[in-house]
Amino acid sequence: MSTHASHPAIITRLKRADGHLQSVIRMIEDERPCAEIAQQLSAVEKAITNAKRALIHDHLDHCLGSDHAIDDLRAIARYL
Repeated sequence: MSTHASHPAIITRLKRADGHLQSVIRMIEDERPCAEIAQQLSAVEKAITNAKRALIHDHLDHCLGSDHAIDDLRAIARYL
């Protein structure tokens, strides 16, 4: 299976989210205020949601032209 054109950008997003999550872990270890931690966790969650959305949109745009389009749609729809 070949890599989709959007995959490098999605990988970049996820690596950025991973780095941000590591920062949140350090915030917890450093006993930073809970409101600050929650705000940063929300940002990590949004970054991951946006990466998932980009992946699903790419799949819809490029993979559903196949003979197995309905099966592919059913398989990916469970993650929406």
